[in-house]
Amino acid sequence: MSFLNQLKSQANALQNQQSRTEANLEANTAQTEEACRFALPYLQDLARHLNVIAPQAARLTLDGKTPWPAMKLVEFRVDSRKKTLRNREVFDYFAMGWRIVPQIGEPIGGTVTVNFPPDLQRVESRLMMGPIKHERKELRHPEKNTLQAIQFDYITETRGNVVATPDHDNADLAFRFMNASGFGITNTHWPAAKIKADVMDELAKLLVGEASRFV
Repeated sequence: MSFLNQLKSQANALQNQQSRTEANLEANTAQTEEACRFALPYLQDLARHLNVIAPQAARLTLDGKTPWPAMKLVEFRVDSRKKTLRNREVFDYFAMGWRIVPQIGEPIGGTVTVNFPPDLQRVESRLMMGPIKHERKELRHPEKNTLQAIQFDYITETRGNVVATPDHDNADLAFRFMNASGFGITNTHWPAAKIKADVMDELAKLLVGEASRFV
C-alpha cells in the first residue's frame, strides 16, 4: 500500500469514528430531551397537588438539640431554562422549589448557642440553606472579654428545592435536593432512559416523607 493510500485509510477511519460519535451524541441528546419533556410536566402537575395537600415537613433542628415546631411544605413552584447545544435548543435545567413554614401560625423566633467549631460549622451551613433569616451574636466573658460562644437568633422559615441538570452527551440527569428530608443537600443521578412515571413517583414520595428509592 502506498503512503498516500495509508493516509487515505487513516482519514476514512477517523471520519467513520467521528460519524459514530456524532450519531451517539445526537441519540443521547434526543433521549435526554425526551426525559426532560416527561419530567417537567410531571413536576408541574405534582406542584399543583402538593399546593393543596401542604405535606408535613421532616423534623428540623439547626444544632441537633433545639427542635423547630412542626413544619409543612407550601407554595410549590416549577421553573425551567433552555440553552443552545450544538446549534439546537435544549434544557439547561428544570427545578421545583417550595417554602417550609410552621404547620400552625406564623414563623416564630428561636435561639441556638454553639461553642465548638464543628457545631458552629453545621449550624452556619444550615442557616445558609434557604437561607434562614438570622442574627449572629458573640457571647463574651464580662470581665476577660474572651469569646465564650456564638448565639444565633433565627426565624423558623426556610426553603427547599430539587434541581435537575441534564447531561445530554451522556444521557443522564443529575438531581440535587436541598432541605427535602430535613436540613441538608443530597445529590443523585438517573439515566435519561429511566425517567418514567415509576421513577418520578419515587421522587414524589421523597418529598412527602414516604419511603423512597429515588436517592
